[in-house]
Amino acid sequence: MDVFVTGGTGAIGGHAVPALVGAGHRVRALARSEESAAALTAAGAVPVRVSLFDAETLTRAVDRADAVVNLASALPPTARFVFASAWDECYRVRSAGSAAVVDAALAAGVPRVVQESVAMIYADRGAEWIDESAALDHYPIARGNHAAEASARRFAASGGEAVVLRFGLFYGVGAAHSEEILALARRHLGFRSGRGDAYQSSIGARTWVSGPGRLAGLLGDRTTSLTRSLRVSNAAFRSATGWAPAYPSVHEGYRQMAAAL
Repeated sequence: MDVFVTGGTGAIGGHAVPALVGAGHRVRALARSEESAAALTAAGAVPVRVSLFDAETLTRAVDRADAVVNLASALPPTARFVFASAWDECYRVRSAGSAAVVDAALAAGVPRVVQESVAMIYADRGAEWIDESAALDHYPIARGNHAAEASARRFAASGGEAVVLRFGLFYGVGAAHSEEILALARRHLGFRSGRGDAYQSSIGARTWVSGPGRLAGLLGDRTTSLTRSLRVSNAAFRSATGWAPAYPSVHEGYRQMAAAL
């Protein structure tokens, strides 16, 4: 297949592009800088210098693609996570950017679009398992994800095949937030957001200094994505793709990440 990828050098795309190339697909990917273009070339992809927000030039870029995979995002750094203004660019990428990607794919006659989203838009369900039929929530910093998913639905309504992948909390080499958390853990500093019985990823190392998780609630909707309990099932994705995680839990995964760093 001929696949066009946005966000090809990010925390997800940095792994997705080499995997697509390794599976024998022809991969072109959006490059915003010479550095990202070089990284894409090294991964075996063809870099394309084009703006995510320019539907007209994007249309030419995605021409003849069998699929467009939109992994573009702009998460703020951990230190600014709680500031509402820090999410402005992320919202722009996921709303205007995703809309431009869909406009381009429709104009170029691309048959399918894969859109990145997050599992944190599900409503808190405590210890209950969550699948794709569960209710969603519309808190402020999730509005970009809802906008991106709406663009994917618009693509499907226009006759294309649209797939939305709601990812969980990413960790690993290249995922900046988890690298920052690991750096704190090595100093025996840690945090637990939300209540103690919530389901979420954790480092799994003993901490010397920590704070009550419920304090995160004082920051209001800015920490909603971190303070809810989300026990999300990946059964549907496993069934459709045959995929299985490389590590059975975050404990093994963080050990591998710590060794790699």
